[in-house]
Amino acid sequence: MASDGGIFSFGDAGFFGSTGALHLNQPIVAAIATPSGAGYWLVARDGGIFGFGDGTFFGSTGSIHLNQPIVAAMPR
Repeated sequence: MASDGGIFSFGDAGFFGSTGALHLNQPIVAAIATPSGAGYWLVARDGGIFGFGDGTFFGSTGSIHLNQPIVAAMPR
């Protein structure tokens, strides 16, 4: 994963899309695989979340002012 959201898959890792061709307000700081392994979420420093494959979008804080930037993310 690159900070612009470009995804590079190797071996049997699936490619489900990326934000590499999009203008982002803030860089991507984390990537989280879905439990099935058939998708992922990319998380930007401003809280924007981008879902790919079976990574369903449930909302984000990309349009909300945060006191501190997002620096990491974890699956639940």
